[in-house]
Amino acid sequence: MTQTQINRYHVIMKSLEGKMTVSEVAAAIGLSERQVKRLRNGVREEGAAFLVHKSKNKPSTRATPQEIKHKVVSLYRSDSYRGANFLHFSELLAEHEGINLSYSTVRNALVAAGEESPKKRRRFKPHRQRKRKAQEGLLVQMDATPFEWFGGRAKFALHGAIDDATGKITGAYMTKHECLHGYFETMRQTIENNGVPIAAYTDRHAIFRSPKADTLSIQEQLDGKSANDTQFGRAMKELSINLIYARSPQAKGRIERLWETLQSRLVIEFRIHNIKTVHEANAFLTTYIPNFNAHFAVEPEQTQQAYSPLALDLDLVLCVKKTRTLDNGGVFSFEGKSFKIISNDVPNKAIIQVIASATKGIIALYKGNTYDIVPFIKPKKDSNPNPRTERWTVTPAQDHCWGYNKPKIPLYSSDLVDSQIHKMLNDIFLSKYA
Repeated sequence: MTQTQINRYHVIMKSLEGKMTVSEVAAAIGLSERQVKRLRNGVREEGAAFLVHKSKNKPSTRATPQEIKHKVVSLYRSDSYRGANFLHFSELLAEHEGINLSYSTVRNALVAAGEESPKKRRRFKPHRQRKRKAQEGLLVQMDATPFEWFGGRAKFALHGAIDDATGKITGAYMTKHECLHGYFETMRQTIENNGVPIAAYTDRHAIFRSPKADTLSIQEQLDGKSANDTQFGRAMKELSINLIYARSPQAKGRIERLWETLQSRLVIEFRIHNIKTVHEANAFLTTYIPNFNAHFAVEPEQTQQAYSPLALDLDLVLCVKKTRTLDNGGVFSFEGKSFKIISNDVPNKAIIQVIASATKGIIALYKGNTYDIVPFIKPKKDSNPNPRTERWTVTPAQDHCWGYNKPKIPLYSSDLVDSQIHKMLNDIFLSKYA
């Protein structure tokens, strides 16, 4: 019995002995007179045991059976779910094992078994959080993260884009390293699934921004000089997407927090679905992203979207473009190789654009039209050319105007003793003609 129950028992016994009235007992123990009468009758018949709740020391009929808890702990320690955070693990139990338990039930069972969640809450750090954009499509944050997605030591880069207003993943693509192709494919998914966003928020990686942009002086900037666009920057200009460059990871904190969530969840998902290659991962992400967005996305402040429809050929935008000039035979060089356009519509000496696309390959663009190209092998020079015929040599007379027998450059006076000046003069006048 608890101390409260003991005190109630003594007060009720005084009432049974006639030392206290029912109203006095009710005021003393804080119960109604009706409850006091019920307790008096129960104590009179059963004694002090009546004050103890009948379900004490008995398992609850609504409690999770112990065998279920043991199964949960055993599954968590298996190879499939090892290392999952507790919330994700509770979702996986319902999806793959048919065990529907609340997060608190799963957590209590695992903690009681001595398990700790790999994802602990960080200490709260107060900071001013930037308000989300009001409309979906006003701002898309882009970044890439290298991580051991397949459980081994090898790291692969996952490129991603997230809508600032809703937190939806608009595109995700994995490659071996952070590269232009990964960002192009991420932006392709964003545009094909949603539309063209107003702006993209990135870091200051050389893929997005030329390193020479930081070397321009103020005077050069005032004179209108600017660094050349990167291939990604050029593509965003063609799509009328404004590029905004962050100066710190905290500035684009929403996509940084997305990486924490995916690094905790995707490794387990890949392991469950036996995904071990980049190709399999990219195929899996196309079905995983909609489920992820349904679970984590929030509603925007305004329901009207800011995405605009695409009016260009995306394959001719998300590519590498280089300007070349055709020679007299309609041949141009690109990446150390020679190519020729399969068409007579492009004149020689024309200025064309060479397009290297992941979908179209290498093609030529001239006045808005695309042309196929073929490798061109230039004829090799003869390795054994005919020997040169011996030339006749004629020595003119001493008084001839050509003056072949005259000294080429007069020698300098002995008064010129400065060796540095002497060497300089020799370099200028003699080395070029000797």
